[in-house]
Amino acid sequence: MSLYDIPLRTLSGEPTSLAEYRGKAVLVVNVASKCGATPQYTALEGLQKTYGDRGFTVVGVPCNQFGGQEPGTAEEIQTFCTTTYGVTFPMLEKTDVNGDGRHPLFAELTAAADAEGKAGDVAWNFEKWLLSPQGEVVARFRTGTTPEDPSVVSAVEAQLPA
Repeated sequence: MSLYDIPLRTLSGEPTSLAEYRGKAVLVVNVASKCGATPQYTALEGLQKTYGDRGFTVVGVPCNQFGGQEPGTAEEIQTFCTTTYGVTFPMLEKTDVNGDGRHPLFAELTAAADAEGKAGDVAWNFEKWLLSPQGEVVARFRTGTTPEDPSVVSAVEAQLPA
C-alpha cells in the first residue's frame, strides 16, 4: 500500500489523503499544543512559507498520546495553531501514532529509520518524516532535531521538485 492510498481526515473532519500532495515534498509531523517542543510550530511555519510555493508542504498530525499534551478539540487545536503560531499548513485530525489504535499512516511511517538507523514507535511529539514527491519516506527526524536544523533544511531542499 502506498502512503497516498491511506484514508485520512482533515482537522475539520473532511476526508483526504496524502495523494493530494503527490508531486510535492511533504514533512509529516506529529504535533501537540502543550508540549515543550510546541515552539517548533514557528520553524515549521517558516519552512512552509519558505518552500511552500516550490512544491513543499508541512502536514501536522495532532496526537494526545504523550503526556496528554494535545487535549483540545479540533476547533481548539485549530484556533491555537492559527492564533499562536500563524499556522497555514494543513492539519489532520487527532490521531494515535503508537499502540493498538495506531493509525495506518503511522504504521507505515514508523517502519522508517531515523539518522541512527532506529525505526519503531514514535518516541515523543514533533517527530518528523520527510516524503519525496513520489510519496516515499526519505528521512525521519526525532523531536530533538528541530525544523530549522541544517539536516532538515538540506533534506527538504533535496526533495523539492525540479
